[in-house]
Amino acid sequence: MNDFPAVPLLDHRPYDRIREFYLYQEPALLAAMRRGDRGEAMRLINHVLVHIYSAGEERSDLLKGLLLELVVMISRAAIEAGAMQSEVLGTNFKILTELAAIDDDEQLAAWLRKAFDHLFSTIQRQKNFTPPLLVGKALDYMRQNLHLEITRDETARHAGISPGHFSHLLKERTGRSFTALLRQCRVDLACELLLHTDETLAVIADRCGFCDQSYFTRVFRDVKGVTPGQFREQVGK
Repeated sequence: MNDFPAVPLLDHRPYDRIREFYLYQEPALLAAMRRGDRGEAMRLINHVLVHIYSAGEERSDLLKGLLLELVVMISRAAIEAGAMQSEVLGTNFKILTELAAIDDDEQLAAWLRKAFDHLFSTIQRQKNFTPPLLVGKALDYMRQNLHLEITRDETARHAGISPGHFSHLLKERTGRSFTALLRQCRVDLACELLLHTDETLAVIADRCGFCDQSYFTRVFRDVKGVTPGQFREQVGK
């Protein structure tokens, strides 16, 4: 039997209830913004708005307060996805000034759509800023998990983008596929361990995510032109 008191649903405090729902949806909305999925981002925003509109008499105040939070959060996602910070800040100043003068629900909804469309457009205009941020995040994840059997889809999810878009960004920014880049990262780590540790080739192969020493030697020779043992002997002198 559960002896803990029941948690109130806060029906008398709709702002707290709806804000909790909004915070629950925020990670998915941020992810949709980062991967450029306008439709999914708008669907999530509409989902939050439905709950705001269900708040009854207090919904006007709720709507303005939560729309401010939504715009701030969407702006952060836009910057993370590649939009120029100066442009986002300039946009926010303008649209927040407009918000102060609005007191009609339909105008508020139109205001949000306008703000969302403008912020999303800043992302699309700055596509060249997106790859370094997301690819860098993906590379950090790969380098920290080289000892594991990580996949392209898993790495893409960590970076907050679709697997297909991730492959496109890698090819565009590095000229390599995920498999080729992962192999290079593993060989790079192996070089560091060969030069700066006395660990055996079998241990290094395991730490770098190679299934066995034989496969490690074959891949290393393909990339570096020498075997791991030759590399350690020649470069380590």
